[in-house]
Amino acid sequence: VERGLKRRENTAIPYLGIDEKQFRKGHKYISSLVDLSAGRVLDVVEERTEMATKTLLDKALTPFQQTEVTAVALDMWKAFANAVNDRMPQADIVHDRFHISQHLNDAVDKVRRKENKALAEQGDHRLMGTKFQWLCNEENLKDTVIENFTALRGSGLKVSRAWSIKESFRGFWDYKSSAWAEKYFDQWYAWAIRSRLGPIKEKARMIKTHLPNILTYFKHGISNAVAEGLNSKIQTVKSNARGYRSFEGFRNSILFYCGGLDMAP
Repeated sequence: VERGLKRRENTAIPYLGIDEKQFRKGHKYISSLVDLSAGRVLDVVEERTEMATKTLLDKALTPFQQTEVTAVALDMWKAFANAVNDRMPQADIVHDRFHISQHLNDAVDKVRRKENKALAEQGDHRLMGTKFQWLCNEENLKDTVIENFTALRGSGLKVSRAWSIKESFRGFWDYKSSAWAEKYFDQWYAWAIRSRLGPIKEKARMIKTHLPNILTYFKHGISNAVAEGLNSKIQTVKSNARGYRSFEGFRNSILFYCGGLDMAP
């Protein structure tokens, strides 16, 4: 790994992704920097603080490479954004569309759990066992649940309204122009805020706060899908090793298998 890192060329890397992954139990995380075009992990560090992220950028990128970065895909974790703005002020931040989807799914599930509890107290168990139906994209529903799910959607439940709002946001990503996407968002946001669904309103306000760095998606078209795929590979590495005693051992394995290094003697 050391030999491979020394052989890395000082070439421009226009698109980066920053993501996190749990290292140990008890909220112990690592942060990874990914070359989105080449599909490789550039480096990882312990923790997900602003200082740790700055260290990650300085370890993985030369000063020249930092100045050549065009955009960075990341979630809405403030520490990541602050570090990017400090080290690479010219780079656009693109908040990852898949993390936004996760936030909206979380809001739908909160509505479902609260409503399920209220209905169960009245002896109504319609929502029991339906969690993943509400979190699944409509076109991915299994044939065995479509009929029941269609009936639930038409029954005036609060979770049905929450699901419709969540599904409607998917149309935001279909636009080619950020101006038209912003107009679509304004209409969607008005609907979400009028919904009288607390979790939905909370996530809608969060998205609105970060909207400028979401609209950059239409300029660059990047997401952390590559980083998420590498995270799955990292999980396999971790599982095969039955865990790691030290972070350095874990880092070496990640770079060995996911770093795209030329390590031949």
